[in-house]
Amino acid sequence: MYNRTFFAVTGMLALRAARDATVHLDTVPIPDIGPDDVLIRVASAGLAPGMMALLAIGAFRHLPTTVGHEAAGTVEAVGDYVDRGLIGQRVRVHPMLSCRSCTHCRSDREQMCRDAAMLGHAAFGSGQLQLYARYHDGGLAEYVRVPHWLVDVLPDNVSFDVAAKVWDLGNAVRALKQAELSVGDTLVITAATGTMGTATIKLAHFFGAGRLILVGRSEERLAAVLPLAAVPVETIALESLDEDWSTTQGLSTRIREVIPGGADAAIDYIKDGAATSQALAGLATGGTLVHMGGNLAAIPFPPAMMMLNMWRIIGTRACTRTDTDEVLRLLAQGAVQADDLITHRFALGDVQNGIAQMQERSEHLWMAIVNP
Repeated sequence: MYNRTFFAVTGMLALRAARDATVHLDTVPIPDIGPDDVLIRVASAGLAPGMMALLAIGAFRHLPTTVGHEAAGTVEAVGDYVDRGLIGQRVRVHPMLSCRSCTHCRSDREQMCRDAAMLGHAAFGSGQLQLYARYHDGGLAEYVRVPHWLVDVLPDNVSFDVAAKVWDLGNAVRALKQAELSVGDTLVITAATGTMGTATIKLAHFFGAGRLILVGRSEERLAAVLPLAAVPVETIALESLDEDWSTTQGLSTRIREVIPGGADAAIDYIKDGAATSQALAGLATGGTLVHMGGNLAAIPFPPAMMMLNMWRIIGTRACTRTDTDEVLRLLAQGAVQADDLITHRFALGDVQNGIAQMQERSEHLWMAIVNP
């Protein structure tokens, strides 16, 4: 399969999460692979905005661990039960671990599996998480070991950097599908200048959006994302609203000034505060709010108001293999160009700087890549 002595002696550099919820670079052995495994030399790995927050709340169930659920690279070695034709192939890792046999896994909802967890990331399931116990180490390292069924061979025109962010693009696809837009609908996207917001802007027109209303912190940052859209766009900067907008329905009022009848749908990536509920209040009758931000703020509306307006509220987390397959198809066809979404690149040795920038958001940072 491969020269185990060489790998054991040299080791590899990896970003490790410790039991005290800190992360640090360390040299660890290159993983041994089993009969169903693939060893990938990592060329690109994604930095996820929510990684440190999930680590802090204990969502990483196996510590210490190598973090990073987004990775792409070249297959270095395969196990005895894996097609040797994969060796040397350019691939991405699909990070979702699940049982692969339950009702959810068989109906394109594997993120709802009792054993759902993510390689190099958090665990969400309530089951035994046996696969997670073996494959909890992720891709912010020089090598990563994965089961062969989580490897996607890349189209020739897809770079490693873009391949590492296919997961985020797949999450945007999942949110857009949940919105169930009709052709020409008006869609609100909150946190539009972040990783998920920019991915959704890029893909929205493929799922029916005919007009976008982008909500972000500042006019400057919103202006920077306008070239990503393929349909007419209007923007709402929170800094332009009255200081008391969060308690006076300032955002929902502005949405209805832009589109008096209300928006057909909103995809919400806001992590805290009143913008989520006010995006809901800005919907037309029958509108849909899709939430993927993890906002803990309560929605201050009685159920009767949701009933009268016939609003749908859908929570969603993560994407499925079907969603990422759709992204890879669009990329392979040249229908989507995603390189412009990657604004920051860091060496593995400089990954702590990258994490700091992701958390501070002092720069225009959409997607960040680490190149080991």
